[in-house]
Amino acid sequence: MTVRDHMMIAHSFSGEVFGPAQRLHGATYVVDATFRRAALDADNIVVDIGRATEELHAVLAELTYRNLDDEPAFSGMNTSTEALAQVVADRLADRIGAGALGDAARELDALVITLHESHVAWASYERSL
Repeated sequence: MTVRDHMMIAHSFSGEVFGPAQRLHGATYVVDATFRRAALDADNIVVDIGRATEELHAVLAELTYRNLDDEPAFSGMNTSTEALAQVVADRLADRIGAGALGDAARELDALVITLHESHVAWASYERSL
């Protein structure tokens, strides 16, 4: 089951591989969170879609409209699309583990976060739960 939201951030990169993206620039990501489990729960769902939407939004709210270069959590880190996908996945996984999606969600097997940087480029991070 997948839910979608978005976030807008500013950041810069260190390293010549990033070319002009070494300068401060903005990015708007469309973010998909895919929840996976081997079998449906007692209600015949993977996870409550409303709660999943709310929790994804809460995670993204911690990042959106921020210059990530100024955030202590990202000090010394290149906040690439790939790295941000992992950050979002880990933060959402923490919420799942804390019960934010309900007890049945504790039976989820995996979480996949995809950040769409544009209509032609995106990156995903998958983690077990």
